Amino acid sequence: MSTTIYGIKNCDTMKKAFKWLDNQAIEYTFHDYKKAGLDEVLAKKWVEDLGWENVINKRGTTWRKLDDATKEAMNNINAVKQMLENPSIIKRPLLEHNNEKTLGFKETEYSQIFNQNL
Repeated sequence: MSTTIYGIKNCDTMKKAFKWLDNQAIEYTFHDYKKAGLDEVLAKKWVEDLGWENVINKRGTTWRKLDDATKEAMNNINAVKQMLENPSIIKRPLLEHNNEKTLGFKETEYSQIFNQNL
């Protein structure tokens, strides 16, 4: 089983996900966008698999700071460009477990993914 969690270390939602994974003794690899960057091929795959509307965090300050023209022109190509330029715009965490991708953190959803009985 392979589990990777992508995001930014200081994000509150990431901290909740880390804590849950640690409490369940689930091994994972953490990929910090701020330190390790983001691979364009991976960003394209996420947008292709999940849709830019789901991958881009429209509730965050990074989205709100974009000008209206950029927001209105958002599509798969522009989303990948924004993700590479500013990974903070990506919804966090993005969990990959056994080639399945999950956005955000919900304890019940993680419990189902990892077949944990809580």
